[in-house]
Amino acid sequence: MSSDFLAEYAVPADLTWGRKHKEKKAIGRTEFQRDRDRIIHSTAFRRLEYKTQVFVNHEGDHFRTRLTHSLEVAQIARSVAFSLGLNVDLVEAIALAHDLGHTPFGHSGQDALNESMEAFGGFEHNLQSLRVIDHLELRYAQFDGLNLCFETREGILKHCSLKNARELAEVGKRFIENRRPSLEAQLANVADGLAYNNHDIDDGLRSGLLDLAHMSDLPVFGEHLRAVASEYPNIEEQRRASEAIRRTVNSFVVDLTEESKRLIHAAKPASLDDVRKLPELICFSEEMELKHRELKQYLHQYLYRHFKVQRMADKAKRVVSSLFKAFEEDVGLLPPRHQAQAKIDAPRAISDYIAGMTDRYAMKEYRQIFLVDSV
Repeated sequence: MSSDFLAEYAVPADLTWGRKHKEKKAIGRTEFQRDRDRIIHSTAFRRLEYKTQVFVNHEGDHFRTRLTHSLEVAQIARSVAFSLGLNVDLVEAIALAHDLGHTPFGHSGQDALNESMEAFGGFEHNLQSLRVIDHLELRYAQFDGLNLCFETREGILKHCSLKNARELAEVGKRFIENRRPSLEAQLANVADGLAYNNHDIDDGLRSGLLDLAHMSDLPVFGEHLRAVASEYPNIEEQRRASEAIRRTVNSFVVDLTEESKRLIHAAKPASLDDVRKLPELICFSEEMELKHRELKQYLHQYLYRHFKVQRMADKAKRVVSSLFKAFEEDVGLLPPRHQAQAKIDAPRAISDYIAGMTDRYAMKEYRQIFLVDSV
């Protein structure tokens, strides 16, 4: 995105802090457009199609995957970024890459892998996303990883312990110095949570685990649901739900845009350096933030803790934990590339292998290792 259209507090592509490995400038693309394109063409990005959010991949074709989630986050973030004068290309690159390090089976897979790695530094999908783009993607002759710009890498690393931050050089320094990332990174983070809530409502209703009538008193969504029912009393339930979800997303996006504009105007940041020293400026209003949390609490109670979801989550944990233990006991079960890495750091090699699996590949590996009749 040209600097001519950016606000003074945005990140111009021609002033990036650069890449770990120097490269010639791209022809016909900005540096952040180049990052976005590299992410889209990566193996890890393609695998997101078969990594799930709440419902395991084989449970239905209409449920969200990590890929569709990442696209929805990017769409929301792009819309707000344009209104705020931020760098749309940087926002999009961060949004598309933020889940590249996620395990199979959603959060249950992550929890199981973190437990297995507890004695070896733990596992956190956010840090793994950075590991994927810095080391694990092997596509270029000159370097490992995707060699993305500093600002894209910084945005992907939303959370980080001080211990890990000290090992990450410049990209981890903000956690040590208690500085904020760019507004583009802040926006991608908020858009992630917003997309989660609303698409999980949709998936929960499609699965039959959530009840539309029971949700009529929910903040924001319930208000729109009642309004839709009043305006269109004869439409079928699925269309009523979809219209209410669409309006709900729009309500949050409008509030996020207006509140962020207000905070930016009040703080008057004149540069990215100013942004780093200020509190977070990409936020919902207090009222909308409260409603956002109430929606999240509802989903935790009625969807994520539903016994059918819990059963699948328990199976997923057992698959991941069992695979880790089997590989730990015999690294010869790993593919050759990971065996080579295991000679240096076996637990991390196993973790990298499992984290890169899709849902169906993890189940296939489980069958091949533990079931006698599998080939």
